[in-house]
Amino acid sequence: MSRRSTDSTRFSLSAQWNRALSFRSSNRSSNGTTASTTSSHHSTSTASRKPFSFHSLRGTTQPPLSKRLYRLIKSANTLVSAHETAARERLSIATQLSEWGDQSSASSPGQGVGGGDAAVSDISDKIGVLLSELGEQEEVYASRLDESRGVLKVVRNTERSVQPSREGKRRVAEEIQRLKIKEPQSTRLVTLEQELVRAEAENLVAEAQLGNVTRQKLKEAYTVDFLATIERAEKQAILARHGLRLLQLLDDTPVVPGDVRPQYAHASQARQILNDAEDDLREWRLDGGFVGDDKTVVVGDGSEQQHAMPKAAEEKGKQKEKLKNREVDRGSVEGTEGDGLSAKY
Repeated sequence: MSRRSTDSTRFSLSAQWNRALSFRSSNRSSNGTTASTTSSHHSTSTASRKPFSFHSLRGTTQPPLSKRLYRLIKSANTLVSAHETAARERLSIATQLSEWGDQSSASSPGQGVGGGDAAVSDISDKIGVLLSELGEQEEVYASRLDESRGVLKVVRNTERSVQPSREGKRRVAEEIQRLKIKEPQSTRLVTLEQELVRAEAENLVAEAQLGNVTRQKLKEAYTVDFLATIERAEKQAILARHGLRLLQLLDDTPVVPGDVRPQYAHASQARQILNDAEDDLREWRLDGGFVGDDKTVVVGDGSEQQHAMPKAAEEKGKQKEKLKNREVDRGSVEGTEGDGLSAKY
């Protein structure tokens, strides 16, 4: 999915967490086998390779004033593509992990009642779901970086529009100096001086507009960037903590040959952990220290940044105590009580 077609509703978890709690139910074909969604490295590199075009020469034709920002925006595009690739790889790894756990359990008889390692099968599948959500967050982050990049393009375009007025002012001034040296009595000097006054006035307006646009859009672009970074970090931390809770359900106590591991009895707890992760992502809000009552970003000096914020950050942040209380309440879930996860993670 292209980042430019990503709808703002992607920030709504109800649209995001729309998959089943297992990969395998949706990845099986009609004959009962699992269909791999992993593409080869060669096909990926071939698809990402761009043919030569005259568009790649644009950097050499940029006005001097906008050339540096043009390069910055191009570099930002590379960064966005890298995060999109990371998101696809996360989803691919999640699918492979789930399929490996399914195959591994089927080829490991004697691990429990009915044969197969049910614990490895279930836990790997649930971890695959969390990994896929990590990939989704990476894709959302890439979309926000692209939005920030689009805001910087406004500054670049304004710089382009200012360049002609600068050049016109410079040419008139140089022509006046040339005539003063070669033809001090030339009648063109009066005309050129009038043109210089008009050029200076035009340039003054353009420079003022550039200054205003630069300050506003720089602040807006990196506000979007930093808010997206905070959201990605906190949501991925939520998913990682629930992943650690899942791993606590997997008994890795060594057994001697001939012994049989106890039957896996934590399937309901594993499913509850996924439900908890879904609830936490749905209820996530930007911290109240960053968002004021009027839904503006509060900066350190108390000033406010007015701009269109991502939907996920529009509401005032919930208090951190609420999240801590949820973690304490989860200690009563069977199989996780006393595991110390709430305090440790």
